[in-house]
Amino acid sequence: MAAANAEVGVARAAYFPVFSLTGTGGFESTSITTLIQGPSGFLSAGASAVVTAFDVGRRRAASEQARAAYDESAANYRQTVLTALQEVEDNLAALRILNDEAKAQQSAVAAAEHSLDLSTNRYKGGVVSYLEVTTAQSTALADERAAVDILRRQMTASVSLIKLLAEDGILRTCQW
Repeated sequence: MAAANAEVGVARAAYFPVFSLTGTGGFESTSITTLIQGPSGFLSAGASAVVTAFDVGRRRAASEQARAAYDESAANYRQTVLTALQEVEDNLAALRILNDEAKAQQSAVAAAEHSLDLSTNRYKGGVVSYLEVTTAQSTALADERAAVDILRRQMTASVSLIKLLAEDGILRTCQW
């Protein structure tokens, strides 16, 4: 984007005339013995200016083209920043949602383990068949697996967030 901005400046500078000042000096003599004497020294100075009188809109077109290239690079930069911020926000939201989900799932795991304990005690007391115990074990295992899956998703989202923050140098250049 900075390079495109510089090209806009170059295109605008083409509207102005080019001035140059030159100067030369030295010694000139036909004999080496009179080389350093006053009459053999010379000095020349001059100025010049160059202005294009007729360019058929070439400068205006070049200026507009440079401005369009700058606008395109600025839009691409903004889009890149917005995409990076969206990805970061998505991962932060996912972490928040997964944290709430993990709390709810831990409650479900605790309830399933309590139900398993009750079923085991009822089986030992001879009140129910072992089928109720295996059903409670299956439910507790399913809840524990769901809790582990949520933890895995939390870790994946955390790693993605860290990766985004580390890779997107754009976020380091933003002024907040």
